[in-house]
Amino acid sequence: MAKPVIITCAPTGGIHTPTMSPHLPVTPDEIAAASIAAAEAGAAIIHLHARNPEPGESYGRPDHRPETFQRFLPRIKQATDAVLNVSTGAGLGMSMDQRLAAATAASAEMASLNMGSMNFGIFPLLEKHAEWQHPWEPEFLGMTKDFIFPNTFATIEYALRELGEGHGTRFEFECYDLGHLYNLAYFVDKGMVKPPFFIQMVFGILGGMGAELDHMVHLHRTAERLFGDAYEWSVLAAGRHQMPFATQAAMLGGNLRVGLEDSLYIGRGELATSNAQQVRKIREIVEHLGLSLATPAEARARLGLKGGDRVAF
Repeated sequence: MAKPVIITCAPTGGIHTPTMSPHLPVTPDEIAAASIAAAEAGAAIIHLHARNPEPGESYGRPDHRPETFQRFLPRIKQATDAVLNVSTGAGLGMSMDQRLAAATAASAEMASLNMGSMNFGIFPLLEKHAEWQHPWEPEFLGMTKDFIFPNTFATIEYALRELGEGHGTRFEFECYDLGHLYNLAYFVDKGMVKPPFFIQMVFGILGGMGAELDHMVHLHRTAERLFGDAYEWSVLAAGRHQMPFATQAAMLGGNLRVGLEDSLYIGRGELATSNAQQVRKIREIVEHLGLSLATPAEARARLGLKGGDRVAF
């Protein structure tokens, strides 16, 4: 029988900016409310970033500070049983220590970890708006035309030791290209990553894999050859590819991710009004396929997580 599908929801991320949608959660209150509603709609895992909530020129900018995360992490934990996944992507341009700060301070059950350096081009989003609410927005987007998101073997190893070995945190290994699977295989072979582990295949970011079904199938088959039954896999796709790719992943026996981090839309030209709206839509699709959703408890068991009672919030 097919395994229940693990839905991850990424409520805010570090890519989209406040001008792009009035529904993008920014403040701790908004992030907490969006996460709780997404969990109630069926998400077993909530993938979390923080935003600067302070009024002024930097309002809404990606924020790595642990104290900002601590303004919403306990509230989500108290209201839901969802797995709280603290991103180490944080924000483009941050150091690895900055990126690890929140997850380390929280001693998180789960954290994301990018598996390779890459061009990470979000500068085309500049073409979407003529005016911006905050001066940091066009500057932040524009700098990615000459930017490499660094995830070297040394920094990946540092994260695995500091956060993984130091806190018992398990990872959502984000793979934006085929080579990232082989980077992960290197750390598996070195004994630094032990099963069961969770691979998030990412499509549609400029600089990574394009959102082509053939690419998803090829990555899945490659992961099967490299890892056998030692891993769980999930798929996310940016923008208009979000729902089609999530659907295809479920049909192929995988898991999936939705959320306003990945797409601001619920349909063609229609902004999503909430993260829960996206979760409800993909849940309906999954259930129409005759599949069921994984509970947080089932996700914890399948991913070998330490449990929400062993975090620092």
